[in-house]
Amino acid sequence: MMNIQTKVALVTGASSGIGEATARLLAKEGVKVGLAARRTDRLHQLKTEIEQSGGQALVLEMDITNQQSVQEGVDQLAKAFGTIDFLINNAGVMPLSEVEKLRVEEWHQMVDVNFKGVLNATASALPYMILQHSGHIVNISSYAGKKVAKGLAVYSATKFAVSAFTEGLRMELGPKYNIRTTVIQPGAVETELFGLIQDQEFKAEILSSRSGVSFMHPEEIAQTILFALKAPARVNIAELFAVPVDEAW
Repeated sequence: MMNIQTKVALVTGASSGIGEATARLLAKEGVKVGLAARRTDRLHQLKTEIEQSGGQALVLEMDITNQQSVQEGVDQLAKAFGTIDFLINNAGVMPLSEVEKLRVEEWHQMVDVNFKGVLNATASALPYMILQHSGHIVNISSYAGKKVAKGLAVYSATKFAVSAFTEGLRMELGPKYNIRTTVIQPGAVETELFGLIQDQEFKAEILSSRSGVSFMHPEEIAQTILFALKAPARVNIAELFAVPVDEAW
């Protein structure tokens, strides 16, 4: 297994959910963690808790949709800890609704955060990985990045794009630069995403459809990320698909 102690990771969307759980777990494993999000109050609290447990973390106020903001955060992390070894592209939004509702601003928000955010962070972190001829990019997609469902058309489109982009990165970066890539495709996870759905009618419908499902915990997805990062150096865990045992969707 790969020894990841003293490695440096950037985790986007680290203020809650999968991002927060991943940052905690990586810090526990001895990784120096850059905590990136807009809600810095939460990040500072997380940093304090990580440091009290013996870990190292740096708060990075970052708007993943703004390339300059992302670049500044990435450079700040590399300056503080020397480089960037792992990029965990986790930031995402999920304001679901049916297309006929024409919630166009929400469509653009999903494209900007879920897909362009991945592009922005990758573009900023990749030069550091190329320079050291090693690195690992983990992109959080979704079960919706494998299968489309009613009300998820735009969200699924962004997650399909993340999955496709990750596969393209694997083909281009692995053989040439020894950079590994992984796409994680979780099913139902207990995060804030469902609470952010503004279309109340559809929100009630989707939550009702999953009323019998035992949602996974963010910590369980963090464990799948850790599994990919710690794989032997010659192994690239290209895709991980994790769903609750009782989720039939």
